[in-house]
Amino acid sequence: MAIATHEPTVTTSPSGDLDELLWRAWKALTLPKGLRAEIIEGAIEVSPTGSRRHAMIANRLRRALDRHLETDVLSAFQDGNVLDGRKVYIPDLFVAPDDLDEAPDADGLGVDVSGVVLVAEVVSPGSEASDRDRRRKRRAYARAGIEIYVIIDDFDGSGTVTVLADPDFRKGDYGSTLHVEQGTPVAIPSGALKGFTIGPEITAR
Repeated sequence: MAIATHEPTVTTSPSGDLDELLWRAWKALTLPKGLRAEIIEGAIEVSPTGSRRHAMIANRLRRALDRHLETDVLSAFQDGNVLDGRKVYIPDLFVAPDDLDEAPDADGLGVDVSGVVLVAEVVSPGSEASDRDRRRKRRAYARAGIEIYVIIDDFDGSGTVTVLADPDFRKGDYGSTLHVEQGTPVAIPSGALKGFTIGPEITAR
């Protein structure tokens, strides 16, 4: 994702429920084309959509995942709302049931996180974008129980791919980390997508 603009974090509300207040504010947002808003760790974050390379990597990954799955049970999706209670994430890519009606959220605004088995983020330039994908979303996705989190990062040295598995809700982190330079194949170690490999055909420049 690209650099985020933090909305002011509200510390009190008439109901005393910050999550509910942020949820109502998020639903009321009207954003110009090319921007998206998420609720991450107690703040609404607004960010522009990604660059050409960003879109290309996400699309390559989606197509490779669909070829790997070869089934109508699971599919890869781009830029949809993933809802975890009153938290909202818009990963660059996620894998969920092919029929998203099998994992509806209560408000009909996206897919419930319980149906998501993988999320992927393509890191955009800037310290804010890096911190969001490498740290804040890492914690959020682990707490949400998403099995696999993939980070493709052009801005970590000469470029890296990180595959995180075994989410730990209490720690807000993943128990397994595979971290390689771009161009080095790395396979998903567990879960529904075990054996799927991210290699140079996805990250090549």
